[in-house]
Amino acid sequence: MDITTGIVLAAGEGTRLRPLTFNRPKTMLPAAGRPILEHVLDVLVDCGIERLCLVVGYQRERVQEHFGPSYRDVPITYVHQTKQLGSGHALQQAAPETDGPVLVLNGDRVIDERIVADVLEGFDGTPAMAVLDHPTPTRYGAVEVDDGTLSTLVEKPDSDAFGRINAGVYAFDESVFDAIERTPRRNGELHLPDVIGTLMDDGEVRAVSTDGLWVDATYPWDLLYLTRELLANGRVQFPERSDNVWVADSARVHPEATLQGPVVVGPDAEIAASAVVGPDVAVGRNATVGGNVTLQNTLLDSDCRVGPGSTLVDCVAGQSVSIGPGTVVPGGPSDVRVGDRVFENQGLGAVLADRASVGGGATFMPGTLVGADATVGTGAHVSGWIRNGAEVVR
Repeated sequence: MDITTGIVLAAGEGTRLRPLTFNRPKTMLPAAGRPILEHVLDVLVDCGIERLCLVVGYQRERVQEHFGPSYRDVPITYVHQTKQLGSGHALQQAAPETDGPVLVLNGDRVIDERIVADVLEGFDGTPAMAVLDHPTPTRYGAVEVDDGTLSTLVEKPDSDAFGRINAGVYAFDESVFDAIERTPRRNGELHLPDVIGTLMDDGEVRAVSTDGLWVDATYPWDLLYLTRELLANGRVQFPERSDNVWVADSARVHPEATLQGPVVVGPDAEIAASAVVGPDVAVGRNATVGGNVTLQNTLLDSDCRVGPGSTLVDCVAGQSVSIGPGTVVPGGPSDVRVGDRVFENQGLGAVLADRASVGGGATFMPGTLVGADATVGTGAHVSGWIRNGAEVVR
């Protein structure tokens, strides 16, 4: 049974990625120089999907303005989830836009084309879900499979003993919307794994065993891992200047700058003399890297400015961040507080959210999170969580 419509669930904020998601949804965060959602749509288009339906919500204008009415000549329909009441509720909003079987997946995970292709190939009208081996199912939801059929689905397992996860790629016919109507809500929310449970009670849910690239960015430091994986797999749209070094045609790299792959340099970016960029670095559109700058395992989003003589290691900088000369982000490991949890030994130097401004000579302790529009003064020593719009003077 052929599927030509892909529904992408892209309405959530991604609160655990704050402060980066205060101004845009998780799906629009950068991954190797492009928004995460672009990578997702590429896979769908490459697999032959002929119509895209994006369920949007939080900061939906950021998605709609970026993609417009189509992507790579495939038409896009936008559906607004006015309140983010769970992934099952998000899918329910797309019901009026469907006519026939659909492929459903999350818009905030970068996955291999093979995973989608396997689900499309394995769908025969019976609900189907991709499953794959993973070392830490406690983060994603565990499954057990019996002779190709889903036998157990645990949304939040308390151990990693299961070994297999729900990959978040599904194929359904129209009966899924009836199952959604019959699925009880939990605390006012309707979750897609609960809908899968309803379908299991109704009959069979096929488990499509697959493998390939599958990366979820749950926390800020995951964006660095995601970029490393994309670079390692060559998932870059710009020309390859040399081995594992991709540079957009409009970028300007000084002859005396050094690019140590894997590295990607986006359109209109500029790398000055004696800068050493890489390995595992993504320089975004229209970003500027000054002379004698060192970047390692670092992600610069569009319109960033890094002043001369700065060193950034294990760093994520959002859009329009300005970093003064001689700034030092020494890199992890670090203990990072996200909400009421502390994550130990994470490889994170610092996160600088959109439009943060850093004066020259500032130094960051590993694990620092700087909010949007915050200002760090010249020579300041920064640590911990700096709230949006705050000013650090020393």
